[in-house]
Amino acid sequence: MVLAVAVLAGCIAGGNGSVGSSGPQPGGTVRGTGTAQQPGTAHQVGAVPPKPGVVLPPPTALTPYPGTVASGGQGVWQAAGRLVHGRHMVYVTTLIPPGGREPAGIAWMDTGLLSVRLYSGSVSPGGGPYRYTAPIQPAQAATLVAAFNGGFKMANARGGYYTDGRTILPLRRGAASLVIYANGSVNIGAWGTDVTMTSTVVSVRQNLNPLVIDGRPASLTRTRDYLRVWGNTLPALRHQWRSAAGITADGALVYVTGPALSPEQLADLLVRAGAVRGMQLDINPYWTVFVSYDPPAPGGLAAPANGRKLLPQTTQGPATFFTSSWARDFITVSAR
Repeated sequence: MVLAVAVLAGCIAGGNGSVGSSGPQPGGTVRGTGTAQQPGTAHQVGAVPPKPGVVLPPPTALTPYPGTVASGGQGVWQAAGRLVHGRHMVYVTTLIPPGGREPAGIAWMDTGLLSVRLYSGSVSPGGGPYRYTAPIQPAQAATLVAAFNGGFKMANARGGYYTDGRTILPLRRGAASLVIYANGSVNIGAWGTDVTMTSTVVSVRQNLNPLVIDGRPASLTRTRDYLRVWGNTLPALRHQWRSAAGITADGALVYVTGPALSPEQLADLLVRAGAVRGMQLDINPYWTVFVSYDPPAPGGLAAPANGRKLLPQTTQGPATFFTSSWARDFITVSAR
């Protein structure tokens, strides 16, 4: 108990990741792998970003890793969050990573009928004011489907931040980047090659170097110098709470979080879920969270009372993004 309290206190006081310290369906057309290029990006290596209004079939079950302890429901997707035009756009499951014992949570999001938005905070990226910041307001809660954590504090992110038409911190070539466009679509990749700045980009959140490249874990995930490359864990363990986001070949957005994850296990899970490119987001027990919202009435407001964690043991939860004191950046997905 003393250790747990000490770790939590260190997370809160010291921050995180410091380096050195089939046919038409209601609501849209079902699509398979296409060839359209994402507006506003260059070099769409291995991914076909979504076209708004055109949706994917639900994801197929994931095969558990050989040798992992049997756990009911591993790899079986469950619908989560409110219906969007009569369809579920978010699915969740768990998998025990290779060599691991505890399940990690995985969320799959079809942005064909979902719009992605970056919320900014006074701690990360710092400064402000920003158009979108915590708490989520009723106008946005009316369409909110899910939300998840952003990345490191910018002093430790080794990258930049762009939103509200201005560069908050300079964008770094090669940095892992989550890029959001004016039409609400999203892409993930290395800045300057997979994705780059155009007139349709509305937000860019960079964090470290790419975690998944061309459908494989990046070679850096295996480094022994993991604290410098992937951020300080509290305590200093290779296997700790981590989170990540990725993009699949057909444009779905994937999120992963779990306890006792190494960088390579985190990357492995993204790849297992279909990601061809991916990036690590925040780490350590206090900061990783994914919540889906399912109001009881159609068109109702998302609220803490109708939110559900991806993993029940995450410290943060449904109320986090509705709290004015939450000063970190985060990402929302909402009905178009």
